[in-house]
Amino acid sequence: MNSSNRLATFPRDVFAGTVVFLVAMPLCLGIANASGVAPFAGLLSGIIGGLVVALLSGSQLSVSGPAAGLIVIVVDGIAGLGSFSAFLLAVLLSGAIQFGFGMLKAGRFAAYVPSSVIKGMLAAIGLLLVIKQIPLAAGFANHGAPAASGPGMFGTPFGPISMAACMVAVVSLAMLAGWETRAMRRFALVRAVPAPLAVVAFGIGVTLLLDLLAPGFAPPAQHRVALPSLESFGAFTDALALPNFSQFVNPDVWRLALTLAIVASLETLLSLEAVEQLDPKKRAAHPDRELKAQGIGNMMAGAIGALPITSVIVRSSANVHAGAQSRWSSFVHGALLLMSVFALTSVINLIPLACLAAILIFTGLKLAKPSLFAAVAKQGIERFAPFIVTIAGVLLTDLLMGILLGIACSLLLAISANLKRPITIAQHDDHYLLSFRKDVSFLAKVTLKHHLRAIPDGATVIFDASRADYIDPDVREEIEKFVAAAPSRGMHVECRKLPRAQTQAGVPAVRGRWFGPTRQGMTSE
Repeated sequence: MNSSNRLATFPRDVFAGTVVFLVAMPLCLGIANASGVAPFAGLLSGIIGGLVVALLSGSQLSVSGPAAGLIVIVVDGIAGLGSFSAFLLAVLLSGAIQFGFGMLKAGRFAAYVPSSVIKGMLAAIGLLLVIKQIPLAAGFANHGAPAASGPGMFGTPFGPISMAACMVAVVSLAMLAGWETRAMRRFALVRAVPAPLAVVAFGIGVTLLLDLLAPGFAPPAQHRVALPSLESFGAFTDALALPNFSQFVNPDVWRLALTLAIVASLETLLSLEAVEQLDPKKRAAHPDRELKAQGIGNMMAGAIGALPITSVIVRSSANVHAGAQSRWSSFVHGALLLMSVFALTSVINLIPLACLAAILIFTGLKLAKPSLFAAVAKQGIERFAPFIVTIAGVLLTDLLMGILLGIACSLLLAISANLKRPITIAQHDDHYLLSFRKDVSFLAKVTLKHHLRAIPDGATVIFDASRADYIDPDVREEIEKFVAAAPSRGMHVECRKLPRAQTQAGVPAVRGRWFGPTRQGMTSE
């Protein structure tokens, strides 16, 4: 795009970037809170995604930042390593691994991951989001926060809950569900305001109203965002966190880094493919360049204390629908996130955590909606089994192991499908037709022996390999033995396009007809 065209489209990019900022800010805060880290880490991740990754990426419309799909890995990773600084080292290393993926041109391999496994991974992430965010949406204190008391708190066997937070979450979920309905889209305000922003505005309004009229019922401090006040650039740099390089030799750090690199790369490439479909101009982005850009972004994220970054479809689709023309819209969204850290801290800290929990629950429900399970089930056991195995693997172990189990299940089913009846036999009087289909591996030798033993002496046997792409040498050898013994049994054998195994010493020539090229040791009539 030349400079004149860029200037002509820049106003549209500014508008789209502003819309994406309004969508991204509550998501960054919500993902940080769900990950058990400071809100600043989530915003910082979005800032890097906008200011750094967007300029390095080959995609014109994708938007990068913290991803809901990585929450499970982040929570388990911090708990397993024992500190956020050790986790940051894993993020930094994952970025280096991603960059290596791009250098090795590994982006094309993502296309080989079965779609049922990918859908299972996303559905499992959705279920985990719902499960982990329900307590916060129900009004329980945030993890690690002290329980509050007062007229707005209600005692339960599991601890006190905030009635205001519970009410905010219920209304927020209702707003998110109704915002995209045809009835609500008739209103210009609904079409203009993103649903997450409307939910956050509602939560801020409730907080201000209760603080003014009934302070005892307002959401307590531990039920609100707690973003530190940054009054200067020096305060900004002081808020950055550094990785713990002493953990470099810790194998758990490397294991987590590899998990992050693989899952983040998969999510990024899936989002990239989806954005290409949404782009009105159908502009393609090179996957290896995207992996390098994401790798640099994650190295920077790990170096200064941010959450891991991927290309994210929710923000990317908002970018497309807002009329973005180039990557500058994502840059504008990152710049606005950076400005909000300095200028909007007091407003951001009015947001109830229940609002953010409702946004993530709704995101999880969309990822794991019942219609998805029904649609995959209709595609047959070959698609449904890996889908369910992936979900079970993620829920019972971790995300990477769940993906590997799903891929293993897909491979086993593919092998089973290829081995299913690779050899069929048909009989008419004393004529027997053995047909070979597709690839006939050595595992089909048992089936072949069973069929050949059932053929009586004096029969006419036809081996038809016209539909076979490959026949294993072990199988060809069994056929050779049968053909060699045919004259002594009074059989007439015909071979159609059947490649022959290496002739053994002492094996006599075959009586019969050979359709196809003449091979050593076989007669052609």
